[in-house]
Amino acid sequence: MATDERNFRSSYYEKVGFRSVEEKKSLEILLKDNKTLDKVKLQQFCLRFTVPGLYRNLVWKVLLDVVPIHVESHKFVMQQREQEYNDLVHSLHFMRIVMDQTPKPQLFILMWLLETGRLKYDWNAQLDNYLYQSLCSISQSLLNVFDNDVDIYWISKGFFQFVDKFHNDVPKLIEYTKNILEKEDGILFNHLVDIGALNAIPLQNWLCSCFAGVISESSLGKIWDKLTGGSCKILVFVAVVILRTLRRNLLKCLLIDNVLSCLNNIPEETAEVIVNKAIEMWQQYGSLLTQGAGQDNLKAHLPVNRSKPA
Repeated sequence: MATDERNFRSSYYEKVGFRSVEEKKSLEILLKDNKTLDKVKLQQFCLRFTVPGLYRNLVWKVLLDVVPIHVESHKFVMQQREQEYNDLVHSLHFMRIVMDQTPKPQLFILMWLLETGRLKYDWNAQLDNYLYQSLCSISQSLLNVFDNDVDIYWISKGFFQFVDKFHNDVPKLIEYTKNILEKEDGILFNHLVDIGALNAIPLQNWLCSCFAGVISESSLGKIWDKLTGGSCKILVFVAVVILRTLRRNLLKCLLIDNVLSCLNNIPEETAEVIVNKAIEMWQQYGSLLTQGAGQDNLKAHLPVNRSKPA
């Protein structure tokens, strides 16, 4: 009876647009433990649901290893993080690499490079690399969401490391994106191929920036919840849905520049539709809802050979 009542209540909430009510309660139960947080359950929550904005800072910091699962250690650890932050900033100032006027996204990527031992003597040229430009976009989006620079740096670092881990798989993710697009919308796929635009779409930058600067921050958090839960494959479906959502305008384009212009300005209301549809498609294709299978088990989705017999 209790189960039936809960199912009825959940169905009712969903119909009237309050599905998040029970999800919020579930998350609050996971976070109310004053001793130890269950990281696996938090990952599963992120993969299944959207994290309420009120709790996103804490949940992301736990899942990105900014703070440990032991709640009583959070205050001390964040004090240490702040000291590390100040030390890195001081070191970059001492080396005259940054100034007070240095944009914070650039500052954060330089801090990360210094901390990880990757900072090169010719760091200006290093920052021109598309990967580091993409990572700067991540920090810029986080700056528009959170207001504590220390939190923003350490959360940025968590996303930097996440992208760094799947970076070698980006070519596979791009091929997977093309496969899904061809399967879901052959007409659009063939049109983009025929005008030479498919390979000009900045899929590499989209994936490495996790759509920062492409999708508005008000919607982007839903996608980044899935990333913190352990799924990079969600990014593939965001790319596919962007193209399918804009298909009417894209089918009118005959030049690559027109296609890129169409993709460069996605309205906020359109972004919300894209994100919701992308999550739905990701779930339909078999999203990663449990940990331990690697990053979405990419080998199970290797691209098929599209070459046609002569």
